[in-house]
Amino acid sequence: MLEQEEIIYEKTVIVGLITQQQSEDKLQEYLDELEFLTYTAGGEVVKRFTQKLEKPNPKTFVGTGKLEQIELFIKENDVSTVIFDDELSPAQQNNLSKMLDCKVLDRTNLILDIFAQRAQTSYARTQVELAQFEYLLPRLTGMWTHLERQRGGIGMRGPGETEIETDRRIVRDRIALLKDKLKKIDRQMAVQRSNRGAMVRAALVGYTNVGKSTLMNMMGKSEVFVENKLFATLDTTVRKVVIKNLPFLLADTVGFIRKLPTQLVESFKSTLDEVREADLLLHVVDISHPDFEDHIEAVNQILKEIESDDKPTLMIFNKIDTYSPEHYDEEDLMQERTSKHYSIGEWKKTWMNKVGENNAIFISAVEKENIEEFRAKVYEAVREIHITRFPYNHFLYPEYDQNMNDES
Repeated sequence: MLEQEEIIYEKTVIVGLITQQQSEDKLQEYLDELEFLTYTAGGEVVKRFTQKLEKPNPKTFVGTGKLEQIELFIKENDVSTVIFDDELSPAQQNNLSKMLDCKVLDRTNLILDIFAQRAQTSYARTQVELAQFEYLLPRLTGMWTHLERQRGGIGMRGPGETEIETDRRIVRDRIALLKDKLKKIDRQMAVQRSNRGAMVRAALVGYTNVGKSTLMNMMGKSEVFVENKLFATLDTTVRKVVIKNLPFLLADTVGFIRKLPTQLVESFKSTLDEVREADLLLHVVDISHPDFEDHIEAVNQILKEIESDDKPTLMIFNKIDTYSPEHYDEEDLMQERTSKHYSIGEWKKTWMNKVGENNAIFISAVEKENIEEFRAKVYEAVREIHITRFPYNHFLYPEYDQNMNDES
């Protein structure tokens, strides 16, 4: 066991391109995230390589000269893995593996690997395995092209192709089997969701590693796994929460990320169903992260893709205790900075408070700062939905509201 832990931390280099669609500053943001992803997967980034190109080289992603630099560095520093920030085509991955003579991954492959490590339940493992096989299927041809060339000629036509077709059939059969398995589990989960009754449902959504699970533990008195790594939890956890005598269901969902592989969005469809079927979204943001605005945009984009961007939403700006002003321009907070920490009143003067029609709340889940206001806002939002769903409780029985107020 100890040996495995030592081997896990592989020496890695990461590679990205500056293009017309991606500036140098934006690339550095993505590479910062890629480095954190690599660390989460068990790798140590020893060098970054960047190159300015109009578009990726269709054969090798980077140019010939840059590829030679990478190859030299790998040999001199005993690097075992090269990770590219964008998804590689099957041909690019095949060519690079041969030229660099080491493990070549792309961002999608890396995220899939992290998900495979983190999957705890049978359901999560099935979802990840499906995504991995769907990623692998188009790459089988590239893996076998060298065999086709070696085995070509009179009397030797076909073995390479036969090998490809055999592998394709195995992978396709496995994909079909996994999809059937997921459909069965989906039906079971749909029944479970329907059995929860008409109780109001809220879902925590947000970028990965923003503190959703910490918030879930605090509100639901549950023990959801928390770790300062990306995708610490994959399985959706649902807990019954009661605020001022008003019960509702709260779901903690898988974290989102920029450039989220399409295979994962599809295979984690049922996990995202908790978001689709929620009445209220609690969009948690790590305000201490310098790219938190991009994170908000990435989450909103995925919500749009799963047709959940029109739901009532509270913006929860978390980690105000670790906010560091040097990450931002002076005008961002619209006031003079005198310390690294601001009062709640000062946070409310920022543009962030206007996000979502003043439905923003500034908290620290770890330090339990401003949690009372957070609970009050969530209560009001849930109550509003509850009144719509059960008007008789509120209009025929006024004491129902009085009982809830007495509990506060």
